[in-house]
Amino acid sequence: MTAVPSAQGAVPAERTRTIGRLKLAMVVLVCAAPVIASYLAYYVFPPSARTNYGALIEPQRPTGEFGGVDLLAGEPYRIASLRGQWVLVQVDSGACAKACADKLYAMRQQRTMTGKERDRVERLWLVSDDVRPTPAALSDYEGTRVVRVARAELEALLPAEPGRRIEDHLYVIDPMGNLMMRFPADGEPARIRKDIARLLKASQVR
Repeated sequence: MTAVPSAQGAVPAERTRTIGRLKLAMVVLVCAAPVIASYLAYYVFPPSARTNYGALIEPQRPTGEFGGVDLLAGEPYRIASLRGQWVLVQVDSGACAKACADKLYAMRQQRTMTGKERDRVERLWLVSDDVRPTPAALSDYEGTRVVRVARAELEALLPAEPGRRIEDHLYVIDPMGNLMMRFPADGEPARIRKDIARLLKASQVR
């Protein structure tokens, strides 16, 4: 005769599964805690004398499945590969006129000015058309990841201020892969720098 498991035997198994789920939740919470702390410190409980220059994007927009073609490697690329880094993002034509070059320069300078924290910051140029950037443009801003993405996808992901285009902004993606902030591309570099420095200081994600 086949033995029937007792109700008492099922309790430990269910308890084990519950404990396993709790442990998993705790691991996820610990991993996300630094980014959550940076949001709280920066936006929810800021010092009364401080004003934020960057505009918080609400709700946050995950970018994990977002991507295109890496124009340097010639292969598919997903922004999820930058997870764990703070990412400065600009959008422009591959022709890269003066305004585009100014943004690339600004992103490079913003990263450089973070000093010893610069390894936590990546730069991403999303090319919105079929024009390939010139070798000169690519060499002048070496280290910037250059990815071609369909414009319709860019406009669906990146919110612009009323009366402005997505090309008129610099965006920030957090280490969890969420689009979370934007700056005016022609904004004050010193104020942008302060916002980025505060985020890096509040977050311990490396």
